[in-house]
Amino acid sequence: MKSDKEILGFDDKWLILLGVPTVSLIMNAFVDDTAKAEMNLISFIPDCFFISFLYTIVYWYFFRKVCAYLKRKYPKHSETKKRIIYQVLGLLLFYTLIKVSVSIAIGISIYQFIDSNHPMEYPLLAGSLMVSFLIVSIYESIFFYNKLNTSLLEKEQLERENIISQLEGLKSQVNPHFLFNSLNTLSYIIPEDPDRAVRFVQQLSKVYRYILEIRDEKLISLAEELSFLESYVFLLKERFGDNLQIEIKVEQAFLNTQIVPLALQILFENAIKHNIISTEKPLLIEVSIERGNKLIIKNNLQRKNQVMSSTKLGLQNIKNRYQFLSEKLVEIIVTTNEFIVMLPLIKPNIAKT
Repeated sequence: MKSDKEILGFDDKWLILLGVPTVSLIMNAFVDDTAKAEMNLISFIPDCFFISFLYTIVYWYFFRKVCAYLKRKYPKHSETKKRIIYQVLGLLLFYTLIKVSVSIAIGISIYQFIDSNHPMEYPLLAGSLMVSFLIVSIYESIFFYNKLNTSLLEKEQLERENIISQLEGLKSQVNPHFLFNSLNTLSYIIPEDPDRAVRFVQQLSKVYRYILEIRDEKLISLAEELSFLESYVFLLKERFGDNLQIEIKVEQAFLNTQIVPLALQILFENAIKHNIISTEKPLLIEVSIERGNKLIIKNNLQRKNQVMSSTKLGLQNIKNRYQFLSEKLVEIIVTTNEFIVMLPLIKPNIAKT
């Protein structure tokens, strides 16, 4: 569990050290001249400051706890209104409880001059409430400011992640091995079946066009991603034939949901890169919907003895982008026989802001 300091968004030690004595002095200003005249000046300053200091410490501690609790329970920007309402209600409740408790605790010794008819009572009441709201406002303002800064930083980082994603997708498509394999496959197809070769070039063109068209998109519909995957799989099947088996089972109702662009391409590329693909050991990659809101990409696990070097950006890139766009996390499950990735399906227009 995060500490109060992490929840509040800043180290408030300096605020407490400066704020408590400052607020205690300010509270003295709410005592009217009549009350001051009734008290001896020599005893008024230390006694009143001591009382204000004691109240301020107790108020500050409890209000800080209330702020941290509510920020932990309602951290979202959309829950700000609810959080502030609960803070106000909690402030009034704790104010009443604390005032009664502290007054009883110190009333016998130094606070006997305070009663319901005393001229200090109402100014102190008004001043205490104003200072209480001020303390909560300070924490809420700093929390909001830090949230705004965090959102700006996340936006910048997301843009960097999108650039990395574009580069990762382009590198995996344009690297010499991919071009060599695609052109080599095409060279075999042309003399044997020119019409098939034309279809191969058309699908290759669609793959490149899609990557260029979605380079500025943060989310893409599942329907568009699957349409792209169809062209990409066509190229893979021409290369591996029946040694690579693809099964896609996605119901029509889920096609409007969204995922991060090129996620499927990266996962397919990883599966092919790290697993044996042969007649004796065909690779099966399955795409399906499970648990109602997750896209499952699963392949049988048959690792190569010598795995090709990896940038390790693929899976992490997908996880990072989901982290910024949704509160749902990417799940990765590795068993003895299978490698499974679960991608959350995001409903349109509900990505995190």
